[in-house]
Amino acid sequence: MNIKVTLDRIENETAVLLVRPEETTKISIHISLLPEGSKEGDILNIDIIKDIQGTEQAKERVSSLLEKLKNKK
Repeated sequence: MNIKVTLDRIENETAVLLVRPEETTKISIHISLLPEGSKEGDILNIDIIKDIQGTEQAKERVSSLLEKLKNKK
C-alpha cells in the first residue's frame, strides 16, 4: 500500500505528516526518517508492506519466551 502525505510541519524532532488527499489524518514520525532535504509543504510517499516472515519470527520468539516462563513455576 502506498500512501501520499504532505509534510505539514516540523516540531522539534518530529515531522507531522497529513495523509492526502483529505489531509485530516496525521502521522507523526521522527525527522531522521524523512528523506534528506525534505521541507514543509513537500509531498512524500510512504510504502506500507506486511512483513510476513518478520511477523512469524516474532510470534515464535514470544511463544518460546512464554514457554520458558511457564516452565519456571
